Amino acid sequence: MASGFFILLDDIAALMDDVAVMAKVATKKTAGILGDDLAVNAEKASGFVSSREIPVLWAITKGSALNKLMILPVAFLLSAYVPWLVTVILVLGGVYLAYEGVEKIYEFFVPHEEDAGNAAEDKEQTEEEILAHEKVKVKSAIVTDFILSVEIVIIALSTVVEKPIMTQVMVVSIVAIIATVGVYGIVAFIVRMDDMGYALIRKSKTKKGVMFTIGTLLVKALPWIIRSLAVIGTIALLLVAGGIFGHNIHFLHDILHGFPSIIKDFILGLAGGGIALVLVTIFKRIRK
Repeated sequence: MASGFFILLDDIAALMDDVAVMAKVATKKTAGILGDDLAVNAEKASGFVSSREIPVLWAITKGSALNKLMILPVAFLLSAYVPWLVTVILVLGGVYLAYEGVEKIYEFFVPHEEDAGNAAEDKEQTEEEILAHEKVKVKSAIVTDFILSVEIVIIALSTVVEKPIMTQVMVVSIVAIIATVGVYGIVAFIVRMDDMGYALIRKSKTKKGVMFTIGTLLVKALPWIIRSLAVIGTIALLLVAGGIFGHNIHFLHDILHGFPSIIKDFILGLAGGGIALVLVTIFKRIRK
């Protein structure tokens, strides 16, 4: 009986070791989307009055957790009964990510139709209007998070789809927790950077010293970080999408042979997103 107990412990240790290794691999593969998730949510959680930033972020975090609770069981059922569908969803998600990345680039160079209406948002708003606008942004962030969460879960699942179901559940759940707690923890720090900076500046008795320097740096760095995350997130979208295309669409696997993988993934992501953008634009014009 004692020997059986130690064998069980040995099996558990082996399982946990396998889970740790696979979780590291899965997290690495989803890093691009996690970066975009971070950029998107840092942007959506900023722009509010200081007292509302954390409540808004908490509302988005709860929505993100609920998204993953809905996605995970469906993903495990697909893996158990129709594993080929995981690849199909992965590629379709790649198309969406590539489209979103190329659309961001397009909107940077070509004025967006809605830009003209942004001036109206700058006027002073009532408390009811502010709360209504807040709800709209939270809902938008949760919807975006749902799409990104589907892709994060599917990519993580694709790395362990051949493993036993228990390993799949543990690995993908770990990635889902990292994608929620880790991302939104960093976002919370980012959106409060300026407040922390101003607090340090106020505590500095003179306009010199370590606290004043760090505080000033935090205040000045926030807008640059937000802009940098947007750029990094766009590049990450295209790289992740290109990697999905190259690894899961056979005739694309040997295209650009000899190119560095990062260049190949970027070109494939850019091409796939460009095609998707053209098709979506044509469809919208037909509808009009």
